[in-house]
Amino acid sequence: MTVLPTGEQYRLTSAGAEAVVVQVGGGLRAYRDGGRDLVDGFGEREMAGNARGHVLAPWPNRLDGGRYTWDGAEHVTPLSEAETGNAIHGLVRFAAWQLVDRSSDAVTLEHLLHPQPGYPFTLLLRIRYELSASGLRVETTATNCGDVPLPYGEGHHPYLAAGAGLHVDDCTLTAPGATRLETDQRALPVGAVPVAGTPYDLRDGRVIGDLLIDHCFTDLARDDDGLARVHLAGPDGRGATVWMDGAYEYLQLFTGDVVPEPRRRRGLAVEPMTCPPNALASGEGVRRLEPGESTTAVWGIAPLG
Repeated sequence: MTVLPTGEQYRLTSAGAEAVVVQVGGGLRAYRDGGRDLVDGFGEREMAGNARGHVLAPWPNRLDGGRYTWDGAEHVTPLSEAETGNAIHGLVRFAAWQLVDRSSDAVTLEHLLHPQPGYPFTLLLRIRYELSASGLRVETTATNCGDVPLPYGEGHHPYLAAGAGLHVDDCTLTAPGATRLETDQRALPVGAVPVAGTPYDLRDGRVIGDLLIDHCFTDLARDDDGLARVHLAGPDGRGATVWMDGAYEYLQLFTGDVVPEPRRRRGLAVEPMTCPPNALASGEGVRRLEPGESTTAVWGIAPLG
């Protein structure tokens, strides 16, 4: 028996669009609409590299030394980014998720994260992908199934596609963050600065060019519907929008400069996050879930142009 690297493939179709969600990691492998790839995903027989399409829980981004203190007890998680001495992107990226239900245009998966070294809590994660004529909607719900309070944060890691034969250099990026988190050599936050007057002021849109971006932004401007939006458009004006509800107060953008060729700068990672990097250690933005308590966050991708 041959098993695909990312397990079962759940294909969603609606109004001529198609998306593929995978069993391993519960992430998004592909999304195509109008004859154009909206995400820079990966092949059916590939492992998801560079966190491509991953669900990031129970924390997104990096955790310094894998260490944090919760209710007076110190915890140490395995270091998944050994070169920097960090734990990165949580604990479920390569876990098998279980199918809850599916239809032609939607799928719901869940994963029960059992207590383990560094995260001795019981967390049920459920994620629903729904494809429609207006785009792809992603809803993530976390529930504390244990008997003690737990710390929680999450994010998602899609790469928006620059377009056939293009790099992100050729694209115009519009993003809503008024504040950028500065980082040290290990990509951990050391301060926050306004983006006004800097190359990272993306609020009115700019051609990316040779700008290197691997930063977290906050103070996100929101439209009248309460959603924050990031737009990536090619020279023809076509592209994709990532939108996120109020649960996502942080946004990581990454131009893919350390991604190996031929994928380097072929896609822009747009990562909605409920908390910033190193949040379990700093406490910033971390959600405290009491036993039996749940929290839900919603984001999505829509065609642009």
